[in-house]
Amino acid sequence: MENFNQTLPSWFYLNGLSTVPQVQVIGFLLFLVMYIMTLVGNCLLLITVRTSPTLHTPMYFLLSNLSFIDISFSSTVAPVILINTLSIDTSISVGGCVTQMFCYLVLGVAECVLLAIMAYDRFVAICKPLHYGNIMNFRFCIILALIPWIVGFINSSIQVPLTWRLPFCRTHRLNHFFCEVPPFLRLSCTDPWLNEVAMYVAAGAIVLFCFLLTLISYVYIISAILRIHSSRGRHAVFSTCVSHLTVVTLYYGTIMSIYLQPRSFQSVEKDKTVSVLYTVVTPMLNPIIYSIRNKDVKNCIIRNFKKVMKFYQNVSY
Repeated sequence: MENFNQTLPSWFYLNGLSTVPQVQVIGFLLFLVMYIMTLVGNCLLLITVRTSPTLHTPMYFLLSNLSFIDISFSSTVAPVILINTLSIDTSISVGGCVTQMFCYLVLGVAECVLLAIMAYDRFVAICKPLHYGNIMNFRFCIILALIPWIVGFINSSIQVPLTWRLPFCRTHRLNHFFCEVPPFLRLSCTDPWLNEVAMYVAAGAIVLFCFLLTLISYVYIISAILRIHSSRGRHAVFSTCVSHLTVVTLYYGTIMSIYLQPRSFQSVEKDKTVSVLYTVVTPMLNPIIYSIRNKDVKNCIIRNFKKVMKFYQNVSY
């Protein structure tokens, strides 16, 4: 414990994405636009689902939860990137770093689990349509919505204390743009084998389990779709799954490349790029993907927009 107290600094310093001034300005503008699009897109999706009675179904209830997680997930990382990109002082307190690490782990795992639950929802809707209302009842949907948060909280409660018990005596400068677990393992002056085992076990138990659950769900879904005789019917049913498949592929692919990759294959610059994809880019793309591929959502957005315009016209007169 004495060694731990001696080697734990009061502040860490984030290197950010680049040290080139021109690149920093471009990066700031790019991340600012992406963060604004994330907030606007997901808030619009939340409002649309909330105000449209036709979207008060289990699928859109889960989609609303995904939007809330995406807003929170991006907000734990993007503001820090924006501040540090143009700021000379890139320091972050230990308390701030611990809080950020805990929150992003909770939200990252919650999104991973929620995507698997959304695949299960599509499985029930397509493979057991007559029992969908009974299976996906209100009480069960609430339970399904709580599971991602519980799993995320348990995972963070294990990973974060394990990380911060390490002695950081090599350097207090983190070669990353936010407080993520893998870069901290590189700063330890002792062998972080226990942390790596815990990280790989957690990633294997959560990410791979969710991926397999999603894969099994879609095996049954595709089997059910192939039994539909009408090509138009097959296309209509499969189109309801395309958006989810796109999001799952993007998110699971990036997460696995960070947390299931052996240390010998890890690259700092590659890890930064992949981290940007799943912390900033994916939350921005999710509402766009679901809106573009979903006629119900598009129609409700257009309908609500017309109502708002009509309201302002009446007020102006």
